[in-house]
Amino acid sequence: MDMNAAKTGNVVSRVGKAPVALPAKVSVAVTGKLVTVKGPLGTLERIFEGVTFEQKDGNLLVHPTESTRTGKAMHGLGRNLVRNMVQGVTVGYKRELDVIGVGFRVEAVGQALKFSIGFSHPVLFPLPAAVTCKIEKLTHLELSSIDKELLGQVAANIRGLRKPEPYKGKGIRYTAEKVRQKAGKSGGKGAKKK
Repeated sequence: MDMNAAKTGNVVSRVGKAPVALPAKVSVAVTGKLVTVKGPLGTLERIFEGVTFEQKDGNLLVHPTESTRTGKAMHGLGRNLVRNMVQGVTVGYKRELDVIGVGFRVEAVGQALKFSIGFSHPVLFPLPAAVTCKIEKLTHLELSSIDKELLGQVAANIRGLRKPEPYKGKGIRYTAEKVRQKAGKSGGKGAKKK
């Protein structure tokens, strides 16, 4: 980082400088630190620290409130969080997971998922109201939501119920995830010495 720029107060994030395009059906309301984004798929709200917002020519501009390293970080973070909110209320987000293993499966029970994943009992996982799930073939599930952060956390929690093990690959994994396989023990105790 250029120390002269920091002294003169010109510390600006390259990511934060980029404007966030607002589609025609999206409206943004800023009340103090609270930002509300409304779109065709729903409404999202978030409190932001260290940044201010300005609407100009169909774009949303983000400005840092302080010229420090933390201010620069909050500038870029704030801009990306708002962009995620705008994208969420217009097209939404999806995460896909696969349940892999003999006899492993998942089924919907109301607003919850029931997993049979090799334990002595089925595991019930309650889904938040903002997350919807579509199940295909009892081994593939597709989660969708307008909130990217919530969706990612729910997908990670589901994967954590039975992480894929490295020998046979059994467990719950993201659809595009590559699980590194380990070689099992082959050859028993080895050849006998003469």
